[in-house]
Amino acid sequence: MRVKKGTVLFESFNGKDVSDNPFAIYKQLINDHPSDRQRYYFSVKPSEYQKLSKQYPDIQFVKRFTPGWVKYIARAEYWVMNSRMPKWWRKNKQTVFIQTWHGTPLKKLGVDIDNVEIPGSSTAEYHQEFVTEAARWDYLIAPNQYSHDIFKSAFKYSGQFLDIGYPRNDVLYTGNTAENIAQIKQALFGFQPKQIIMYAPTWRDDSFSEQGKYKFEMPFDLKKFFENVDSNTLLVIRPHYLVKDRIDITGFEDRVKILADVDINQLYLITDLLITDYSSVMFDFANLERPMLFYPYDLAHYRDQLRGFYFKYDQANLPGPMAENQADFYQALNEFTQVGSFDNFSHNLQAFHQKFCSWENGQASEKVSHLILQGGKRHE
Repeated sequence: MRVKKGTVLFESFNGKDVSDNPFAIYKQLINDHPSDRQRYYFSVKPSEYQKLSKQYPDIQFVKRFTPGWVKYIARAEYWVMNSRMPKWWRKNKQTVFIQTWHGTPLKKLGVDIDNVEIPGSSTAEYHQEFVTEAARWDYLIAPNQYSHDIFKSAFKYSGQFLDIGYPRNDVLYTGNTAENIAQIKQALFGFQPKQIIMYAPTWRDDSFSEQGKYKFEMPFDLKKFFENVDSNTLLVIRPHYLVKDRIDITGFEDRVKILADVDINQLYLITDLLITDYSSVMFDFANLERPMLFYPYDLAHYRDQLRGFYFKYDQANLPGPMAENQADFYQALNEFTQVGSFDNFSHNLQAFHQKFCSWENGQASEKVSHLILQGGKRHE
């Protein structure tokens, strides 16, 4: 079957949402060539179709893995996705697959993971799935040289890289204005919080009680947290979607907001301090050159038993202080509250920004849009 010229099928996180790099590219294409809107489709899970159709009435959706989906996925000229496609679906030879991926890796990835802790999958099977999948990608977006090198190794990727930065991060440059930040706060909260601290922990592969059932425990006490921050501080928790309903904020509903589904770039823009552990959010947030606090309370287990890291995760290499226990965590919070920054880490933050954000300039989406509208480079 011949592809339909100009048809683009987008998919984000296996059809779970409309977000991330694919959505940024979609919006840029609409902006650059609005008359082609009817050629662009988002593939979404049937369970999410109703919700997303209401949320994005102007987007054309197709229900993933349904008979109707087949005619679009089979004949699209471009796929733009940030995760893997099932190996049982064979790509049309004329279709150009633009893989955006979804983050700069700190944790070991793909074939670099020595021991895979995922229910129902062996390490060897997991490795081979990555290699087989990556062989289908015609283009792979890299946000920085560090990621370029790791993707090449972890995916055994030999295709063409787009060394342009992440499209999803463009808004951190184009939207970083006082007016836009105020609008986001108003839309999310209905008022203007004086200070926003976001806690965005990583997903832990072994955070399940049994297959399909996941758990989450707050690693710090909310009462003590608020004793060590400004009285007008709002805490935003950004959890993995699988555990968003398992977080207990009883008694602090007015001061804590759990926002698992909001565009995370909107949250970056309004955040004054990011608290994380091993999540790739650190690399994206670094574009804003704002303070970060690292709270790896289970560092030894995570680093040595679960995934392993690509670079040395310690005070010397991180762009902010690292607290491995609650006492140090509250002390760091108190320091931030008193000073408004972590002065001892200004050099670290600058070096971190240079290493991981030097390709970012707010133009990545334009470059991918241009590639698609110009017909790209087909790999026969």
